[in-house]
Amino acid sequence: MSGAGKKVVDVAFKAGKNIDWDGMAKLLVSEEARKEFATLHRAFDEVNTQLQTKFSQEPEPIDWEYYRQGIGSRLVDIYKQAYDEIKIPQYVDNVTPQYKPKFDALLVELKEAEQKSWEETKRLEKEIVEVQELKKKLSTMTADEYFEKHPELKKKFDDEIRNDYWGY
Repeated sequence: MSGAGKKVVDVAFKAGKNIDWDGMAKLLVSEEARKEFATLHRAFDEVNTQLQTKFSQEPEPIDWEYYRQGIGSRLVDIYKQAYDEIKIPQYVDNVTPQYKPKFDALLVELKEAEQKSWEETKRLEKEIVEVQELKKKLSTMTADEYFEKHPELKKKFDDEIRNDYWGY
């Protein structure tokens, strides 16, 4: 098998190992989606199996001497010469170089978005804890305790009182 063909088989095999089929199946809600997903999984496995068996093996060498004994050396020599002259073209990947930079840029963007998401998650979790604490203390909290936690509101209320603005 050509180097590029073997590479395609190896990439497909590795991709199949990295797919979390069970995890994706758990995300499906409808029965129809589960059936379609099962069909996709079966089709992927069939193609992957074919790639691993049929296309990843080198063809067995031809035993020319066996055929010379049964057919005759002149005819076998003609076939052997024709067989040796066959040149199977190598696959040249012209697509990957075009999309690799775009894919890499998307990966960088994805990592940045993931980082922002983690930061936002931490901020929101912290805020949830604060709100839960506030909820517990709210019935017994004094205004001074509240303004101690939120000095910007105390300043706003003090300014409104000082300017004789009562909200109406």
